[in-house]
Amino acid sequence: MKNIEFKTIEDLKKAGFKGFEKVKDLKEKHSTIPETMGVYMVVRNSSDQPAFLKIGSGGFFKGEDPNVPINELKRNWVEDTCVVYIGKASSLRKRLYQYLRFGSGKNVGHKGGRYIWQLKDHDDLLFCWKTLEDKDPEQYESELIEAFRNIYGERPFANLAK
Repeated sequence: MKNIEFKTIEDLKKAGFKGFEKVKDLKEKHSTIPETMGVYMVVRNSSDQPAFLKIGSGGFFKGEDPNVPINELKRNWVEDTCVVYIGKASSLRKRLYQYLRFGSGKNVGHKGGRYIWQLKDHDDLLFCWKTLEDKDPEQYESELIEAFRNIYGERPFANLAK
């Protein structure tokens, strides 16, 4: 893995990530997302301290409440980075569509990264992606998370320990 920086959107663009489309726009039209396999990131384009919602917009998959106490969100927050979540997909369009539907309160199996839906500005978050032709998305996602951890000492905000 090349030395990737996670501080700014420009850092991610230099690493080959594309898209950078707002959640609220992708909820309306997600056809711009490639159908190929790849990795994606959810990015916050603000250096302001985040505001958290007690009840977010995430769906109740299998009846399970996706919301956590605000103190837990504050403990997980990672300063000095734009990245709030790193994910993988065998089909970027299908996976991100599931993620967006979950964030719209639908009963969808995309519980990973659910903390973003308790950010007050979640509709302004950006999705970016990198298509992969000959690299395993799961392996690449692990490498990205490890590179992030090497810089920040922890996983991205919404990447929960498995």
